[in-house]
Amino acid sequence: MTFAATVLTLYPEMFPGPLGHSIAGRGLSDGRWSLDTVQIRDFATDRHRTVDGTPAGGGAGMVLRADILAAACDSVGYDRPMLAMTPRGTPLTQARVRELAGGPGVSVLCGRFEGFDERLFEGRPIEPVSIGDYILSGGEMGALVLLDACIRLLPGVMGAPSSGDDESFETGLLEYPQYTRPVEWEGRTIPEVLRSGDHAKISAWRKRQAEIDTRSRRPDLWERHEGARVQSPSGARREKEREP
Repeated sequence: MTFAATVLTLYPEMFPGPLGHSIAGRGLSDGRWSLDTVQIRDFATDRHRTVDGTPAGGGAGMVLRADILAAACDSVGYDRPMLAMTPRGTPLTQARVRELAGGPGVSVLCGRFEGFDERLFEGRPIEPVSIGDYILSGGEMGALVLLDACIRLLPGVMGAPSSGDDESFETGLLEYPQYTRPVEWEGRTIPEVLRSGDHAKISAWRKRQAEIDTRSRRPDLWERHEGARVQSPSGARREKEREP
């Protein structure tokens, strides 16, 4: 089954953009996923093709109209998840990406200006999603990020099916450090354990380094990881064994 992606945007010319290259581009050419774009302005009802209005209650900027956006979304339908890219959305996670990649596809609504009329989310089954705590000029870049994260997980897109198994966030930790040739560079050498050929020691070292880096660089991830570990039956047993 082909993973179908539809992007609703004021700038359809931005797609496929980067998704037309590298593994995503090959997957698109091979028919492993498909891409359609919808021009939101096509659903405007006036001769100027207006899609926005001034904020109710005053304020700077313009707001995308609920009636225009709803008409655009209705034209696509809701048989696939409909996600709206907005900094007010739920943070995108690797777990959510895997859910989406395992389904029939996704529709992505791209915000602009000051955002969406909130009634859109009250009147339609649309999931607000954020890719980070920062502001972009529009949702198109966020849509590219979301789609790339999904596409790379589709069967046959990555060279080896196991390529994504040990990556950051897959186990709740950041990925361990990686090295390659040359063995020595500017006086810095690849850790000896990685050159030992002892797979058990290598695995233990990688796990330990992933824990160290996660704890120092992403204490929020580490806290969630530790909480999940303690809550699991095996984790609870280990915590009990540590008690004096």
